[in-house]
Amino acid sequence: MNTFPIFRYRISQKLEPLSLLSQITSNSSTCCLQVFSASESWLIYVEKGKLVYACYLNNMFDLLDRKLQHLSQEILTLNSGIKQQLRARFETSVENQITPRPDYMAICWLVEQKYISSEQASILIKELALEVLKSFVLLNEGNYEITPESFLNDMPKFCYLDVPSLVEQCENKSRNPKIIESAVFQQSSFQPLNLQPPTEITTGQELSQESILLDDNIPNKQEQYTNKKSYKIVCIDDSSSVLNVMKLFLDDQIFSVIGINDPLKALTQVIRSKPDLILLDVEMPNIGGYEFCRLLRKHSSFKSIPVIMVTGRTGLKDRAKAKIVRSSGYLTKPFTKAELLKIVFKNIG
Repeated sequence: MNTFPIFRYRISQKLEPLSLLSQITSNSSTCCLQVFSASESWLIYVEKGKLVYACYLNNMFDLLDRKLQHLSQEILTLNSGIKQQLRARFETSVENQITPRPDYMAICWLVEQKYISSEQASILIKELALEVLKSFVLLNEGNYEITPESFLNDMPKFCYLDVPSLVEQCENKSRNPKIIESAVFQQSSFQPLNLQPPTEITTGQELSQESILLDDNIPNKQEQYTNKKSYKIVCIDDSSSVLNVMKLFLDDQIFSVIGINDPLKALTQVIRSKPDLILLDVEMPNIGGYEFCRLLRKHSSFKSIPVIMVTGRTGLKDRAKAKIVRSSGYLTKPFTKAELLKIVFKNIG
């Protein structure tokens, strides 16, 4: 049974939502704004004057589920099984009041388990915030309380959103219903891909958590190459799911993609195929990507062939290793289709 703060049951007063938002953001505050009306309840969390999360108090998983359903068309791992697992793991916490903000905990879990990236969590949270604020700014009366501390204070944060900018986006969407559904995607668009995710997620190796994000600039670059030869690209990774996604990301009208999942046999196959570019996984059994690149550079035919290191590691030490073995670029997992195409076009020009 849900319990609510006593101030919820006070006589409603006239409220000005924009003034409340200004109050919690103008002094770089860190707090939680709780607002109750007869029909709905809102929770808005800010840290140093920036919005870090916003949600409804009731039916919190319904909104999250709708947004995940939308994103599941683009993010490979958000299948129905994962969403059912998410509800089973966290929705019971709502009824039993075991975990405060189980919806936010669910997002953290998705990131921790590599089903979505931190960047995708940021997109999701902004989508939720726009939906919540869209109804909140229309509020006329109710009760509110501002608390200086909240459960989210000690939780990881995925974004710090500018509240005036969010409100402006909500107002623009209200005035013009033809505006694209999500202002989050105004600089890029998603293209659905019918691909089943792998049954297992291996940290640093699987590409299954990648979203399929197309940059507006990429198609123009692709058109520049359509009248040229087909570029041969070798992808070396011990994961077959990674290789399959690479092939789907790279247009077969422009690229001829050869996938190699056996690192020990890869050197001979690479020399035989004479590729224009090599995408090389760093973390492979028997022989690592850095060592493979070092051996490849010793061969006279591959001293100048672009070799892109692909890895989930982001540290300076790993980037330094890539430079030492004379790799041509460094692509960090998780990456989007746009990022993959960008680095490929940069090195085959």
